[in-house]
Amino acid sequence: MILSDKVLVLGATGLLGQALIKELAAQNFSNVLCPGHDELELLDQTQTIEYFKKNSPDVVILAAAKVGGISANMNYGADFILENLRIQQNCFGAALKVDVKKFLFIGSSCIYPKNCPQPIKEEYLLTSELEITNEPFAIAKIAGLKMAESIRNQYGKNYFTVMPTSMYGINDNFDSENGHVIPSLISRFHEIIKSNEQDFYVWGTGKAKREFLYVDDMAKACLYLLSSSKSLPPYINAGYGEDISIGELAVMIAKKMNFKGNILFDQTRPDGTMRKILDSSKIFEMGWSPKTSLSDGLDLVIESYLKKNH
Repeated sequence: MILSDKVLVLGATGLLGQALIKELAAQNFSNVLCPGHDELELLDQTQTIEYFKKNSPDVVILAAAKVGGISANMNYGADFILENLRIQQNCFGAALKVDVKKFLFIGSSCIYPKNCPQPIKEEYLLTSELEITNEPFAIAKIAGLKMAESIRNQYGKNYFTVMPTSMYGINDNFDSENGHVIPSLISRFHEIIKSNEQDFYVWGTGKAKREFLYVDDMAKACLYLLSSSKSLPPYINAGYGEDISIGELAVMIAKKMNFKGNILFDQTRPDGTMRKILDSSKIFEMGWSPKTSLSDGLDLVIESYLKKNH
């Protein structure tokens, strides 16, 4: 990827999309397309094809997806699989029609089997059953990865997938029920503190361990891969390299938000997969590594959230 390339960021209003636009500007890419829903509805095949034909992008980053936490995945599984499959099929099909030079599909760490060895290597994909709580979303993402890989194999295109670990950032979805774990914990702690309640309940046992990557680091990883002169594998992990238990994470956030009450665990709620950390050795060996520690990233997110919700 070179500075004169026309780069199309799909999902520009999302967590990663906003970070990508910021990073593209920081790296002096001036020909960036970032259509919103009013300009491009990715669920509409005809509209998607027409947009690609009109704009002829050189590089496409597909960060658009219907996403959510455990609660959303369990309650809206049909929406997750139907909408994500339609978005992916429309975008890959349109890219083929206009001969897009490079296509980066944003996958997800949830595509890997529920009980595969840790840390998770790329070759563990499709070796056993998925985590049931997010299976519809995971199947849709696997389909997208296989679309990219199949187009790459059949047509010789430079299409590939990057699987990020769980991302977080200042533009996250802070919905307490349907958001991911970090923004959900922050918004719930805020509400508990405001109401002067003393008991804070965390879903599950608190023993499940997760890896978290600050979204600005993920944006840098995407552009690093797209600009690399090295031969890239069809799919590659991008993680932080360390994990933390949900219980420890809750304690860390509580301290940063000055919550003095009790942290309790609602064991009627599911833990999900008990441990999930990516083996990111391939991308680390290529020269990329995350720069934002979990503690520093949480400070940035909490500060931004409190400014908007004081």
